[in-house]
Amino acid sequence: MTNSSDYVPPKVWTWDKGGAASPVTSHNRPVAGATHVKELPVGRHPLQLYSLGTPNGQKVTILLEELLELGYAGAEYDAWLIRINEGGQFGTGFVDVNPNSKIPALVDRSDAETIRVFESGAILMYLAEKFGAFLPQEASQRAECLSWLFWQMGSAPYLGGGFGHFYAYAPVKIKYAIDRFTMETKRLLDVLDRRLADNTFVVGTEYTIADMAIWPWYGGLIQGRLYDATEFLSVRDYQHVRRWADTIGERSAVIRGRIVNRTSGELSEQLHERHSATDFDLMTQDKRPARGE
Repeated sequence: MTNSSDYVPPKVWTWDKGGAASPVTSHNRPVAGATHVKELPVGRHPLQLYSLGTPNGQKVTILLEELLELGYAGAEYDAWLIRINEGGQFGTGFVDVNPNSKIPALVDRSDAETIRVFESGAILMYLAEKFGAFLPQEASQRAECLSWLFWQMGSAPYLGGGFGHFYAYAPVKIKYAIDRFTMETKRLLDVLDRRLADNTFVVGTEYTIADMAIWPWYGGLIQGRLYDATEFLSVRDYQHVRRWADTIGERSAVIRGRIVNRTSGELSEQLHERHSATDFDLMTQDKRPARGE
């Protein structure tokens, strides 16, 4: 393995298929498209979600559970597990829904025309507008909500692909990379902490899709579920983020949504697939659905 301090980029980059890779990146490649034929399963509900219980996946399942808790029966959904560490995102069926091969991806079959939606922020907007919930209608509040939603979408590469990758997953520890992305992660935490110092939720007093987008990443980081980095990042310094993270984490819909399509952590927090609200009850009886296993 070349020492990072000795590396000189070539004039033209070429893909080293046998180069160092972590389990997180072992299926990465510099081209798009499917690698194998595999159709996606379809359940009985109008909304079909193909995902994994990462922070990006949790955004959508939290919103769906929140919608169901409000009584929107049309938000019933099937959540199918896509195992990205096994290359499930490169099957032909998944690529047809999301040509970028990233989870989550949604198919809405509630009308005559089947609609596909990919990118977590787009899915949150689509569902919020479809059901008229968790997205303010007043112009200034709507703009605030969308600004913070896209703040999260823009900051995620620094937190996940930057800090998380180099701190937790990279096969070599590179001080420059860790310092660079740690500084940006702490700056983003400070941005959020300052906002929450004077606001119950990100947009103000109203809980919105902006909170649902930000919480799995920054709430998870603050509460110790991401990268085992709470001490390293001195998360105790962000008191307002902690208060906000704890408040949202206690919501029953969030508790449910956070565990859907999850395949890591405590077994009691893993519901690999969700096809009915009763699946959560089966978990407590240790009778999880076996589909997808």
